[in-house]
Amino acid sequence: MKILFMPSKSKAKVNSGKILELSKKLPKSIAIVYSIQFKDIALEVKEILSKTHKITLFSQILGCSKPKINAEAILLIGSGKFHAISLAYETNLPVFILHKDSLEQISDSDLEEIKKKNKSAYIRYLNSNKIGIIVSTKPGQNQLKKAMDFKKKTDKKSYLFLCNNINSNEFQNFQLDSWVNTACSRLDMDSAIINIDKLNLGN
Repeated sequence: MKILFMPSKSKAKVNSGKILELSKKLPKSIAIVYSIQFKDIALEVKEILSKTHKITLFSQILGCSKPKINAEAILLIGSGKFHAISLAYETNLPVFILHKDSLEQISDSDLEEIKKKNKSAYIRYLNSNKIGIIVSTKPGQNQLKKAMDFKKKTDKKSYLFLCNNINSNEFQNFQLDSWVNTACSRLDMDSAIINIDKLNLGN
């Protein structure tokens, strides 16, 4: 079966005057990332900001991507906080979301929630006896060898779960204490899941 990917595009218009006004709140060195539906808008914003700022990166952001960023701040062009909070947590950089004609910065309270979930997931793993190891079949996310190596090293009773679409709501059906993730790194937004890279046994 062939899979056809058809990106949808945002129809929002770029207000160059407003962008320049908002840009005064940004550091001079910024990385611009965007959701695919906002690519055309991001290109326009990049052209506007290039006159007053140093753009060190211009890249699409995916659920599992971790771009290498060398800048004073990150500007995300899109909607919602999912990617923005993850970027702020992983890079320790100020992250701003540009949506329509507004600019919002990810706050310390936004980050506190994910920090608490990560701490809870780690404690849960340490106290666990039976764990599930999540493996994705999707290209770019599949780390079966890493998962199998981890399974050999851990002293916990473990089970491999190989799947294409991961629904954490289904986890409660398996009566396991903790879940170790080798798929999309953004899954650790759930307090029952810890990314394998956070565990020494995964090295």
